[in-house]
Parts: sequence; C-alpha cells; structure tokens
Amino acid sequence: MVSLTLLEPQQKTPLQQWCFENSSIIRIGRATDNHVVLTDSLVSRHHLELRHVDSADNGSGWRLISQGTNGTFLNGVLVIQSPLPDNSLLQLAQGGPILQFQIQEVTVLETGLRSPQQIQATEENVVATVYSAQGQYTCTHEGNSPNNLFCIHCGQPLSVQQKIRHYQVLRTLGQGGMGTTYLAWDGAGQIGSIPQLLVLKQMNADMAKIAKAQELFEREAHTLKSLNHPGIPKYYDFFVEGGKKYLAMELIHGQDLEKRVYTTGPVTPSQAIAWMIQTCDILEYLHSQEPPLIHRDIKPANLMVRSSLNRIVILDFGAVKEIGTAPGTRIGAEGYCAPEQERGQPLTQSDLYAIGPTLIFLLTGENPFKYYRQRGRNFRFDVAKVPTISSQLRDAIDRVTEPLPRDRYQTAKELAAALAACKV
Repeated sequence: MVSLTLLEPQQKTPLQQWCFENSSIIRIGRATDNHVVLTDSLVSRHHLELRHVDSADNGSGWRLISQGTNGTFLNGVLVIQSPLPDNSLLQLAQGGPILQFQIQEVTVLETGLRSPQQIQATEENVVATVYSAQGQYTCTHEGNSPNNLFCIHCGQPLSVQQKIRHYQVLRTLGQGGMGTTYLAWDGAGQIGSIPQLLVLKQMNADMAKIAKAQELFEREAHTLKSLNHPGIPKYYDFFVEGGKKYLAMELIHGQDLEKRVYTTGPVTPSQAIAWMIQTCDILEYLHSQEPPLIHRDIKPANLMVRSSLNRIVILDFGAVKEIGTAPGTRIGAEGYCAPEQERGQPLTQSDLYAIGPTLIFLLTGENPFKYYRQRGRNFRFDVAKVPTISSQLRDAIDRVTEPLPRDRYQTAKELAAALAACKV
C-alpha cells in the first residue's frame, strides 16, 4: 500500500492522507479528475504523476514524473523525472503544498469492540481502531508522534473525542460565550469529493435561549452559504443535533494578525499595506453584493493569514448586516469601531474605517486606542510620532478614520489604491 500525506508547512504535522492499494499510477494536481486533488494556485491542473514500474535491473519501485508549470521538489531538489524512494517529501512548487510519500505494509488489528462499519478494509484505506462504549476510539498502531492527528500507518484519526453526525471531533480549538469551536474530520467525504479537516462551530445551549444570539449564529451560516471568495471561509453545512446548532466551515491553516503581532512583533510597512490591500479586495466583494453586506467586526483577530499563500482571509461573519436594514445592536471592537457604527447605524465606510486602526496595530504592536486622542473638536488617531508610519500613510489613515463617513474613502477599491500609492 502507498500513502500520500499532506503536511502542514511549518510543523510538518499531517493534515490529510490518501491511501492506495494495487495502484500503478497516482495522479496529483488541481483538477478534479486527479486521484489527489490539491486546490492551491501554485499547483498545476495535472501537476504530478507517480508510476509503479518494474525494471529488470532494479526490480519494482516508484517513479516521479513532474508536469507542473512551477516545478516539483523531491526532498528539496528540483526534478522532472526521478526514482521515488520510500518516505520522500514532495513539494509541488516553491512554497506549495508538501506531500510525504510512504510505502506501507498492510495490517489490520482486530482488537476491541467493533462492527463492520468501525473496522473496515476498503480498496483505498485500511482502518485499525479500538472503540469505547461511548463511541470514542483510539488508533492501535504504534510509532505515532503525540503531535500527529492521523496515524502514519492507516491514515485514520489517532483519537476521536466524539462523533456529531458524520463529523469526528479531534480536538477543541476554542470556547467562548457564544459556543465551542472544534477541529473535526469528515472521513466519509460527505461535504466534498475527498475526506478533509474542517471547523465545526457549536452554539452553546444557554445562548440558544437568547433570540439575538440565535440570529447572529444563523446569520453567519446564511451569509457564508451565499458567498464565494478565496478570502472568505467556505460554507459546508448547518444543522441541529441534540438541540444544539452547528456550523461546518472551511479550516484555514494560518494565524490571525493579532496572534501574529503578539508573537513576533510589529510587521514592516510594506507587509502591513499588502495585507490591508488584500482585506480591501474582500471588502469590495462584500460591499458589491445586492444588497451590500457590511462585516461590522474588522479587526486583527478576525483577519487570518493563510500559511501557504500569505493571503488574508476574513473570519467571523456573525455580525454581518445588510445595508439599509433597521438600526440594530451596537457591534464592534473598541478602537476599531466607526462613530456611526457605535450608534448602531453602520455603513460600508464603517468597515473601511477599521482598516486605519488595524494598520496602527500592525505597525506598532499596541492597541490603537492608545493613539486615539482629542485633536481640535474631535477625537482622532494621532500617529505623527510613529517612525514606521510615513507621512503619506499617515494621511491615508487620517482620511479613512474621518469622523463623518462622507469625508472618508468611499469604496474599498479607492482605499486600496491609496494604500498601494504608499508602498515603499
């Protein structure tokens, strides 16, 4: 049996695995007719082919044939055709996804409480599990790192906390007043053509009794379902199970800007500007919907950077509001919230306002509220003494945070152009 494991680029921990028995050709690429589909812009439609070959001189083995425009790296070396040793690392393009190639002996452990559904040998997968009375299980194979999510032998989750419908909960990502967020595994591939990791958000039972909380949770699901943009997490599923509401959505591999800055410190002006231009592109998409959608909670903690592409993804669509609807609850983070939004009357320009304090945070590593002080008759951000903020960028921050919406940049496209002119 041959396995291909998609690895997280920094920690090299497994994210997803494909197993093949009795296969002589394995095709990898972006197109859906490949055996392994990788939806990454650096990957060509038919990027790579792995062939099992028999040679009179060297016996049987595997060979790599690269057809990708951006090249393929075998253990760090750029190759076009090459023998493929066991336990090799394949990177599809510089900065692209990394796959671990392994040749494995097939073994099935038949231990514990089991059923045909619980332990099954299929053409593409061999499953070895021990089940508890609660439906939780742990893989019985040895030699796995404690940091691994999946077994390196059978490709199944090492430990499942609970099962919610067909979703296997692997770990808890976060808990808050609204609910709990889980890392889950769709092993059956019911939400796509292949098994995959995802985020499963569960609404707390206590919050389900509050009408406004229910509205916000359902609004996030409804909004995500209607949108299609690489800078917005994909919607997968929304359901009620055991009296609790769940939202299944795309897992973004990366780090939010708040954690990024708190971990590594302020970023360079060019990087901060590039990220905010990307944010403007996503806001332009939201604001161009009919009717326009206002996010209402743009802040560093809701802006994630994808590890593989260094591209911004906007998170948390629970606060999204259609323009023209009645004034509602005040939503927004202190320091990032526009004056009219404070009054419960947000506009598309309110989302743009938040770009100003977000830039201040990225370039100083400090809460932008620290720079919010009285200037003339109004309270404004004063960043004149911040050395990393040029006079041109300071002017852009001043304009986008004007107290009156009519005095700001009117569209995300206009703000993006102004930021592009500030690049050094």
